[in-house]
Amino acid sequence: MFRFSSILLAFALAAGQPALAQQKFENLDRIDSLVAMTVGAGLGEPGGPVAPVDRRLRLAACPAMPTVEGPVFGAAMVKCEALGWRIRVPLMTGAATAASGPLPGNAAASRFTRAAAPVAAKENVVRKGDPVQLMAGNAVFSVSRMMVADEDGAVGETIRVREDKKSAPIFAQVVEMGVVRVPGFNSF
Repeated sequence: MFRFSSILLAFALAAGQPALAQQKFENLDRIDSLVAMTVGAGLGEPGGPVAPVDRRLRLAACPAMPTVEGPVFGAAMVKCEALGWRIRVPLMTGAATAASGPLPGNAAASRFTRAAAPVAAKENVVRKGDPVQLMAGNAVFSVSRMMVADEDGAVGETIRVREDKKSAPIFAQVVEMGVVRVPGFNSF
């Protein structure tokens, strides 16, 4: 009897292995659904996501339900507090984004547009030591990380930013106050 039950247990564990392997990465369909429910609009609808989350992303499976914040500045922010990852999901302009209040410059259209909000000639919008959000992405997805500016910079200038005092600097272009982007990503 013991031998039969151990064979049955071994079979059950072996059958469960593919299911466990599938749980290594976050279910991107679940993220799409969470964003749509949070902003109150579906894919392609005014106020809804511009596109589904990029299927090339391989996010570690969040042990808890990811949280969705927004819309803020034309996007919903999906976070897994337990693992520390977050992604930005661009939203179409519309009723839901209008409800979040006035957006600075043309941030509703895109955080990566080349034409920045009008700023006085070479006025520094980022100062040395300021926390800045480093953005990278394209029309389908974007990722961000908080960094610290190593130098002053005006919109359009390239400055050095770093995660902490010991990390190597990264060159980033100033987009607007508190936001820089990684150069070299094709934007829209």
